[in-house]
Amino acid sequence: MSNSIMALEATEAPQRIAEQLAANAAMVEQVVAQIRQRAPKFVYMVGRGSSDHAGVFAKYLIEIEVGLPVAAAAPSIASVYNKSLQLADALVLVISQSGRSPDILAQVEMAKRSGAMVVALVNDTTSPLAELAHYTLPLHVGAEKAVAATKSYLATLSAILQLVSVWSGNQALQQAVQQLPQSLTAAIALPQQLTAQALERVAHLVVLGRGLGYAISREIALKLKEVCGIHAEAFSSAEFLHGPVTLVKNQFAIVDVSISDESINAHRGQVEDVRSRGAAIVQLHHNDIVAHPRVLPLLVLQRFYLDVEVVARSRGIDPDAPPGLNKVTKTL
Repeated sequence: MSNSIMALEATEAPQRIAEQLAANAAMVEQVVAQIRQRAPKFVYMVGRGSSDHAGVFAKYLIEIEVGLPVAAAAPSIASVYNKSLQLADALVLVISQSGRSPDILAQVEMAKRSGAMVVALVNDTTSPLAELAHYTLPLHVGAEKAVAATKSYLATLSAILQLVSVWSGNQALQQAVQQLPQSLTAAIALPQQLTAQALERVAHLVVLGRGLGYAISREIALKLKEVCGIHAEAFSSAEFLHGPVTLVKNQFAIVDVSISDESINAHRGQVEDVRSRGAAIVQLHHNDIVAHPRVLPLLVLQRFYLDVEVVARSRGIDPDAPPGLNKVTKTL
């Protein structure tokens, strides 16, 4: 195991998430009671970067398990265009590690003025976001020193899972969430999947997933860009066939994110299509770990974070401080 900060922080995730689930249990029950009382008609997701990608995971999870439509915010609507939206019937979920970006805070202020219920998932409980939101679900991961988020991102997904499992009343999912730390520990023990050799001469690639797999594909593509300097773009495997598939030629690199849920058969068929066109496929998967299908994406990410750190070092990049990046980014 590498002693880089990124690798050490990624390996912390199971323990931190165990602490988070225990610490947030009472607050989650309180938040769910308020959600049920208000009966929102839709969910409005607010976030940037990795937090925005977590919002895509939340969209799929909430629409599958709760049946409410979920829309993604355009943060600049409030901060740059100075416009307000009609959000009185919305549950606004705001995701941020730092809780300090001006455009995110402007969205929260706008949502509160419109009468929305605002719930923040944030790591820094002393932040302006934590103070502004009606309810806060802390990530409880402690300081994250590496520029690339690992444990905080996994903890964001686990917080979303805990909230939705209680909100939906899905007891099987609630049990799976409680077992998540053990499942993540099992994922750490899986063999390496993404290797330096597979990406040795790769400068551009596509990450393909479907459903919740697509949600984490966006995070995987971001980390390949941030940490390895590889130009990577994420697509739904279904969407990729509507035009972008023409890019595929011999040895075109594709990272296949395989999640064994209801989407797997369709996804496999789409991956076989690009394989037949000459694509070189690297598969990320949860191997034979048995868990509820909604938590499986986190297991794939847990293994990927350790693998991408190895690939970065093989390319001569410091995974703790990729060139040109800062830990906290504040945007208008």
